[in-house]
Amino acid sequence: MLVEFNTLPEHSRVWIYQANRSFSEEELTEIKQKLDTFITNWTAHGSDLNSGYEIRYKRFIILAVDQTSQSATGCSIDASVRFIQQLEQDYNVDLMDKMNVSYKQGQFVAHKTLLDFKKMVKDKAVSKNTIVFNNLVTNIGELNENWEVPAEQSWHSRFF
Repeated sequence: MLVEFNTLPEHSRVWIYQANRSFSEEELTEIKQKLDTFITNWTAHGSDLNSGYEIRYKRFIILAVDQTSQSATGCSIDASVRFIQQLEQDYNVDLMDKMNVSYKQGQFVAHKTLLDFKKMVKDKAVSKNTIVFNNLVTNIGELNENWEVPAEQSWHSRFF
């Protein structure tokens, strides 16, 4: 069951998929329509999932499920992964590679491979204060508090 993302409780589970590029306005319109359809029909063992989504910075797709009444199961999670993989194919974009880093560069969001990010740390092109996106957060509360943080406050800190 599709609900507004901002109405989901803070304990709702989240999955964050970061794109290796920004989506165009046309792509965003299409992706939102596809997300509406997918989430409206997203179930676990035949029961509707109380779920929603957000797209932030034209490149992060965030799915959320309030697991109070019905938890996402292996099959329902697999269905969401297949959906995201289809978006990758439809829009020629990488959404599943967890070995990439997104960070803020002024008001813009930049995207690098982990190896390139490590090199930037070594070259002092980014600092401990660089705002990074910690896509390892697991619920909306963590998303709100610990998703956009200085690198020194995330798993990225090990590179400094």
